[in-house]
Amino acid sequence: MKLLSNEKLFLFKAHPMGFFDFLKKKEQKQAEKPQEDKLDESLNKTRTGFFSKLGKALVGKSKVSALELDDIEEALIGADVGLATTVKIIDRLEARVSKDKYLNTEELHLILNDEIQQMLAENKQREFSEFDTASGRPYVIMVVGVNGVGKTTTIGKIANQYRKMGKTVVLGAADTFRAAAVDQLGIWADRTGAEFVSRGMQADPAAVAYDAVESAKAKNADVVIVDTAGRLHNKVHLMNELSKIKRSIQKVIPEGPDEVVLVLDASTGQNAIEQAKQFIKATDINTLALTKLDGTAKGGVVLGIVDQFQIPIKYIGVGEQKDDLKIFHQEEFIQSLFT
Repeated sequence: MKLLSNEKLFLFKAHPMGFFDFLKKKEQKQAEKPQEDKLDESLNKTRTGFFSKLGKALVGKSKVSALELDDIEEALIGADVGLATTVKIIDRLEARVSKDKYLNTEELHLILNDEIQQMLAENKQREFSEFDTASGRPYVIMVVGVNGVGKTTTIGKIANQYRKMGKTVVLGAADTFRAAAVDQLGIWADRTGAEFVSRGMQADPAAVAYDAVESAKAKNADVVIVDTAGRLHNKVHLMNELSKIKRSIQKVIPEGPDEVVLVLDASTGQNAIEQAKQFIKATDINTLALTKLDGTAKGGVVLGIVDQFQIPIKYIGVGEQKDDLKIFHQEEFIQSLFT
């Protein structure tokens, strides 16, 4: 049982009948908060931790020279930017220090922002402007990822965004391995008004995927999202099943799936990068989704992921509500990190 905070306990004692109305209104206010504000808020732990370490590295110094770059490097690694990406950033800063001789510490945030923007822009990753759809057929999304990263919740949030656009959505419960996974996806279908296709637990995942896509095509649905079992990324034989599911989808829609989304938990930091490496080797990932950015001080991992992989981040989770899913925009993210 979850204990009430002191604030909630006080409100409950003072207004026992109105307590749950208070919580409902609070949730509504959170849901109505602009997505830009939610991104700023979700990065607060990362931003605070990073700039706290950066401040300690530069306290009492009026200039930044090569001697201080080691401390800046430590701050970047502490934010889980990752060693490889950190080295690139430090190399760029060293070039600025060498060229300009000294950098004013008051300008350091702007300089870091600028160098990171330039470095990531060189990757020329695709920028998404909206939730995509196909023409004349269902848009097919296949979602993969290890257990516990928020995969099924992300599917529900994606479905919710499409439903808000007025699109018809079909959810396919091809995660037939994990206990309660089918039920969990069914709850999201009810919550979002999506159609639900399932054969229950222990069914053949590829057969479920086939049924879902066939149903979507027959009913002229706009979007079909296929859940898959949470894979341990070091189990190659389990990964092979993803190829089987993909082939089943292509029997109905040869061009599909349009997106193979790998869901990663940002709060796991460098482990998310390792998972990405293994999944990319095992299957054709073309889209990334990062969850739990609102609860971690390791949001710097986003920079490492964007830098190291030629696969675009499309979705980021910035809260627990069903509307708390954003299309990732690189420049907006970096600006929020440095705000």
